[in-house]
Amino acid sequence: MAIAHATPGQAIDIRPAAADPDGARTVALFKSRDLEVMRLVLPAGKALPPHKVAREITIQCISGALAVNTAAGRHELKAGQLLYLDREAMHDVQALEDAMALVTVALP
Repeated sequence: MAIAHATPGQAIDIRPAAADPDGARTVALFKSRDLEVMRLVLPAGKALPPHKVAREITIQCISGALAVNTAAGRHELKAGQLLYLDREAMHDVQALEDAMALVTVALP
């Protein structure tokens, strides 16, 4: 089931739809010329491998708990916490519990 991307001025619900047969999953919520926002969903124990993004990003934990490992150290995020990463910052993301986060990427 594809998610419709938000348009400017449109309020959207970032929570997974109850009718979604796949349940909570990682999806792009919207992408514009300057910004992309994704809902990241990771079950406990799962991880994203080390990677870097060409632009600045934020990771805002919405539920559960995440660990983000960077050159500056390990950052444990709980619901309500946000982490800013500079462009090209190598990092990985691990779910300490079932977790959901909003990832915002500044685009060129």
